[in-house]
This record gives sequence, C-alpha cells and structure tokens, in this order.
Amino acid sequence: MSLRNPYGDFEITDPQAMRALAHPVRLAALSYLQRNGPATATQLSEHVGASPSVTSWHLRHLANFGLVHDGPPPSGSDRRQRWWYAVARGFRYEMPDTAEGAEAGRLLRTEIMNQALEAVQDWLVGAEPHLDPEWSRRAGSANTLLLATPDEIEAIEDAIEQLLAPYVERHTTGDVPADARPVRHLRFSLPEATEAGPEATGTAPVKESRATESE
Repeated sequence: MSLRNPYGDFEITDPQAMRALAHPVRLAALSYLQRNGPATATQLSEHVGASPSVTSWHLRHLANFGLVHDGPPPSGSDRRQRWWYAVARGFRYEMPDTAEGAEAGRLLRTEIMNQALEAVQDWLVGAEPHLDPEWSRRAGSANTLLLATPDEIEAIEDAIEQLLAPYVERHTTGDVPADARPVRHLRFSLPEATEAGPEATGTAPVKESRATESE
C-alpha cells in the first residue's frame, strides 16, 4: 500500500529509522525543528532535556537517516555555529509487515502518542489560560466510536487529510489571513480489540497517523 502524501511529509520506510526516531530526545528535537525552523544543538538542548553535546549526537544520528541536515545559518545568525534543519514539516510511516519492523513501528507510535499527550497537558497549562474567548471557544476534543472496516477507516483518514491540506500548505502559498494563527490538530485512530479478534468487528489495525508540527 503506497502512502498518499498531500502535505509533503517525509516518508519513513526503514524500521531502523523508526527505531531511531522513537528515542524521546530525537523525536522532540525533530518536532522542534519542524515547528520552529532551524536551530543549533545548544538552542535545542533547552527544549529536549539533554546537554548540547548529547543533543548534537542525536541530531547526527537523525541525519544518518535523512530526517535532518545541517546547513548555512539563517540571515543574521552566528556563522560559527552549526545549524540544523528538518527536511520536511512532518513525517509519516506505515506499520511494517515484518515482526522486527512492527516492533520498531510500535516503539515510534508509543513515543509519538506520549509526546502528543504531553503537548495537550502543556497546552492546558501554558496556552489555554491566555487565549481570548473567541479562540478558547474554538478549542475542543472529540471521542467518537465508529463501526468501520479497515478500508473505510483509510478512506476517512484520506478525506481528513485532503480537507486539511490547504491549511497545512498555506506557508508555501503565502495566502494566510491576517487573523490566522497556528493550531495543532491531534487525532488518534484506536481500533478496539475484542475476544473474537479484530476481524469480527471490522476494526483491524490501520495505517499509522502522520506527525507534523505544521498543524
């Protein structure tokens, strides 16, 4: 099954890359670069819970898999420092078919979900109390139980991505309304297990969700 990618995400197919990105420091570093743009290891260290030297080591590890790269400093920045860039504003992957690959995929999925839940808690404490009433009313969550087949779940995910794509890609077109602001859109698809097995309810595991800081 090929990945459909309307956002220009980096597609991870190597289980070793999944396992590498499952490290909390590496995932946090990549997420910061995707959300905020280029940074040095020293700048990143404040946000990923590691020293600059350890952060630099993790960045080089990510670079080995093509997830980040170093490059010229942004205009007006210190040219003596090493600046790191994310290769894309998001990434995605599918759960591999092999047992070893599936284990790597689960490790990455677990860390993605853990950091997403932490992001919600950080938002509740750090951002929500400072929102004006209009934006506060627009925040929310949903918990909806579906009865669907794997193909139907995939069709729903594809439809959501197509709906969101114009808003994700606004940074490339420059067509951004004056009152727009970044909004993180988190979603999880959690097929439920049953005693009869997932095939009985048509809720077999579906493809992995994307992870991006452009939402």
